[in-house]
Amino acid sequence: MRPRRTDELTQAASREYLSADLHKEIQRSEREGTNMSVMMIGLDTHLSDVDPDEDIRAILPRIGRYLHSQLRDFDTYYRVADLQFLVILPGANTAEAARTAEQVRRGLCTLMDSHGLKLTVSTGVAGLNIGDDADSLQQSVANALRRAQQQGGNRTQTYSNPVPPEASGLTEPSGREAAQ
Repeated sequence: MRPRRTDELTQAASREYLSADLHKEIQRSEREGTNMSVMMIGLDTHLSDVDPDEDIRAILPRIGRYLHSQLRDFDTYYRVADLQFLVILPGANTAEAARTAEQVRRGLCTLMDSHGLKLTVSTGVAGLNIGDDADSLQQSVANALRRAQQQGGNRTQTYSNPVPPEASGLTEPSGREAAQ
């Protein structure tokens, strides 16, 4: 039996399709020479004093509808964990994706508050870099979200892949220069 294409509760695309869809978008981005970013959204439940499990389950359909209303028609969002979503943003560079992520994060915080949930939302963003594949891009965006939550949550964090000095045209200082 084939897995469902969408999550019944949130109408987000099913995580079983994420890697294949992300692979296709990476190929398209490389073929067309366009930007692509991914955003991961997580509810900061680990920072909450209360166990809002039941209330969150009740609001998940509204979270799905909110994401659907805020994203472009060609963006795709997936429910990747119980309280986490990943969004593929074709054509968006990291800065544009970070602006979108912050707008979505703030909107979701307002949605939580309007339903009496004292929860915050964090987002992580990663742009496609040369050599990335579906797995490395998912790992990068998960690291960005984790960093946002480790820094207290309620924030957007971008993943930056430091460029080795030899790739940037800069050289490491020699031993004598480094000592000065």
